[in-house]
Amino acid sequence: MIRAMKTITMPGLIDMHVHLREPGLTHKGDMETETRAALAGGVTTVCDMPNTVPPTVTLEALKDKVERAKRITDVDIRFYFGVTAREHLEELRKVFTEESQKDLRARCCGAKLFLDHSTGDQKIDPLLVEEVLGFCAGRGIVAVCHCEDPVVNTARRNEFLQVAGDFNRRLQDANNVRIHSLLRPPESEEKAVAFILDLAKKTGAHVHPTHVSTRNAMGLIRAAKADGVNVTCDVAPHHLFLTTDHYAALGTLAKMNPPLRSADDQAALWDGIADGTVDCIATDHAPHTLEEKQNPDPLKAPSGVPGVETLLPLLLTVAAGEWPHPHSRSPKSEVRLTHDNIRRLCFENPNQILSLGKSDAPTITVSTDEEWVIRGRELHSKCGWTPYEGWNVVGKVL
Repeated sequence: MIRAMKTITMPGLIDMHVHLREPGLTHKGDMETETRAALAGGVTTVCDMPNTVPPTVTLEALKDKVERAKRITDVDIRFYFGVTAREHLEELRKVFTEESQKDLRARCCGAKLFLDHSTGDQKIDPLLVEEVLGFCAGRGIVAVCHCEDPVVNTARRNEFLQVAGDFNRRLQDANNVRIHSLLRPPESEEKAVAFILDLAKKTGAHVHPTHVSTRNAMGLIRAAKADGVNVTCDVAPHHLFLTTDHYAALGTLAKMNPPLRSADDQAALWDGIADGTVDCIATDHAPHTLEEKQNPDPLKAPSGVPGVETLLPLLLTVAAGEWPHPHSRSPKSEVRLTHDNIRRLCFENPNQILSLGKSDAPTITVSTDEEWVIRGRELHSKCGWTPYEGWNVVGKVL
């Protein structure tokens, strides 16, 4: 007897945090390959980050990306504008104030602020942050913030080198990718989130800490919401499904910024989803080649993992009452997720937060009971690998 497949329809999902790598880094991925991966995962709108080459910190760079995106017809690409220095703020002003830039403005979904260096080295001058948020508040621009504190990170690196002792010990530790999570500690994220929340309260700006990864940062955001601060946030699948325990099996394939955290932090993110503190799940899709990731010195391997194609299958698996990792259980027995939750976190909320104006009409059909195994070689990203290799998932876009 042939069993009928169970299906649901949904609006095409929105991934509000992706790195398409074009221009300048197209050996890792490009608009065509990475949107093909998005579409295969049921994502029909992606919001591209500014840390390309050149970075999207000028009118001309934004115009170039918008022009390149015209060849992509089945996925809607929007773009963040980066600000690291005063001249970039002046360019952002032009985008959002000059009548001649209204078409460009329609493609720009927000401002992106890196509070510390990550891939692309786009850390904003800390003395400029308040002014940027003041402008964003006046124009209704969402400020998406990578929240890590440079002072904490630098102090931790210096402390580690001092404590490590003799040269051989330092060399041994420096080649252990686990150290990455120690060099960018939870305190770094917590301090940066507190900083950006204080400025949001002062300026009235809408701030959006992205890829929140720690229990205490989640608590700060929860309290700020209760206090009326204009804040939303997202979490990333790799922090929901991976912890520092996965370094042993994945090595540098589990290296990203902010880094993997403890099982306790992971459980706090699921708590944030359950109580509504978390507004969105966004992938921080960041392809690198395997050769780059497998650097002989793990601490020099680039940070970032692909994830746009595996977002929905991972979430559908949890909605089916399963846990996708074949050799581990969910972080806590009460983790729950429904199809309505997925719709809210991956369509309704990002659509509203970024004022994307997307229709909620169903455009994708999903099998909710098809079982399959994730294999990097079968996915569509140019990088050809995944941190979820061999994971069992339930649910697939038809």
